[in-house]
Amino acid sequence: MPKVKSNRAAAKRFKVTATGKLKREKSHRSHILTKKSAKRKRKLRGATLVSDGDSKRVINMIRPAL
Repeated sequence: MPKVKSNRAAAKRFKVTATGKLKREKSHRSHILTKKSAKRKRKLRGATLVSDGDSKRVINMIRPAL
């Protein structure tokens, strides 16, 4: 029986917090920043949590055997 592998792309993008929630970075902050307002770029700065509807899917990608 082969090992069940985690999705490495997802494992690099998401971290599990101490309480078991999933932390993610916000998108649209990598390039074409000149047309985006300072307020918009500032709001994209910090990390946020994955929504409840997506968290089960992300957990299955990170830890498929559990």
